Amino acid sequence: MRSLDNIILIEPASPSIHFFHHARIPNLGLPILGALLRKMRLRVKVFCEQLAPIDWDAVAKADLVGISALTNLAPRAYEIARTVRALAVRVQRDIAVALGGPHPTFLPEEALAQGADYVVRGEGERIWQLLVRALREGGALNEIPGLSYREGGVNKHNPGCLMTEDLDQLPFPDFSLIEGAERMTCTPLQTARGCPYDCEFCSVVSMFGRKVRQRSPESVLEEFKQTEPDRHVFLVDDNFSADPERAQLLLEAMIAAGIRREWSTQERVSVAGRPDLLQLMCRTGCAALYLGLESTNPAALEEWGKGQSPEEVEEAVATIHAQQMWIHGMFVFGADADTQSSIRSTTDFALRSAIDSAQFFILTPPPGTRLYRRLEDAGRIFDRDWDHYDGQHVVYFPNQLSPQELQQLSVEATRRFYNLKRAASWSLRGKWRHAALALYGRRLLRQWLRQQAPSMTTLKEAG
Repeated sequence: MRSLDNIILIEPASPSIHFFHHARIPNLGLPILGALLRKMRLRVKVFCEQLAPIDWDAVAKADLVGISALTNLAPRAYEIARTVRALAVRVQRDIAVALGGPHPTFLPEEALAQGADYVVRGEGERIWQLLVRALREGGALNEIPGLSYREGGVNKHNPGCLMTEDLDQLPFPDFSLIEGAERMTCTPLQTARGCPYDCEFCSVVSMFGRKVRQRSPESVLEEFKQTEPDRHVFLVDDNFSADPERAQLLLEAMIAAGIRREWSTQERVSVAGRPDLLQLMCRTGCAALYLGLESTNPAALEEWGKGQSPEEVEEAVATIHAQQMWIHGMFVFGADADTQSSIRSTTDFALRSAIDSAQFFILTPPPGTRLYRRLEDAGRIFDRDWDHYDGQHVVYFPNQLSPQELQQLSVEATRRFYNLKRAASWSLRGKWRHAALALYGRRLLRQWLRQQAPSMTTLKEAG
């Protein structure tokens, strides 16, 4: 049993420049968790480093600090955890540290070694509630599924997990708990969890399951009504129309309720096969789709289990563009089937299709994915600096390319897509937003290359 009244939750910032570096949008996990903890009569403050720096004076008064970490944010999360522990010694207070999120979920031993007292594995809401009650009331930690912790110098990993089956039971995220929330440029909103697909390089299924759990239209509409009216809403679902009929019901409910807001979401190319759904998206204010186009190399798509063909990719772009929707194409380079020719062919498609914006990711094997296990078993991972697991660095030995060649092809694709010539071309057609984006992408790439000069030298040595 311990005093537990004041909790600080922290989302670390990315150490590397990336395409959405200037977008200020927090992840949903901590604002939802904060709302739950407030219901337990706890004082809660959230620091999202993307929005505001951590107030260490506030941390010094906390009883428990929770830190969420994706793989590329793990080094910063661990640094924060160690800083909290040192601060606790300095102020002579017992401040516990709990880590959660995808990376600690799959590497709890590492997280415990890097300063965590507790690791919350998988979905955190119910586990956090049980952990807080156990710490407050002296309950047994070994009875909390999905919790890792140290006891008597030994790491303990409780089996099981606790998923929230009825998402309507969760409170709406409380963004007012975030320091600097007024700086948000976009409001995240989730209508479902889980994904029916199981792409080799994705950890969503491992974290949230293959079953798609859906919120009721009534709950989603109520949250829509409570968002800032002039702020763009991003639906963070991994695949908004995974259940097309349910997506249609939700959109029709928005129309019936008179809700029309500017919003965007992530989709698979299969959405193009539902023109009725695309029309409903437009009617409710959907301004952009973030499409997982991945590649035009059929062998790469088959390797990853994408369940889509190059022909479907091309048809989808044309169909969605016909609805006047912005397309942000997301491509991945580095499949075992990829060659210089296939990657350049995919880049050619990105240019030919006239998609509005694009990101050219390098295949990245985060812990918890089938890809990580496959490459690890084959001894092909040479870089375990988690900072580099951001889709912008080569961390493994490709099958038909050197690491340096793959890195250069990614840079080349970005340079071809975002350059002065394309900016001028867009300008001549009066498409000023596209022209500005071409200049923005060009400038961002140059900044990233300057920032990454040391790692590029290491990559050359690895190749």
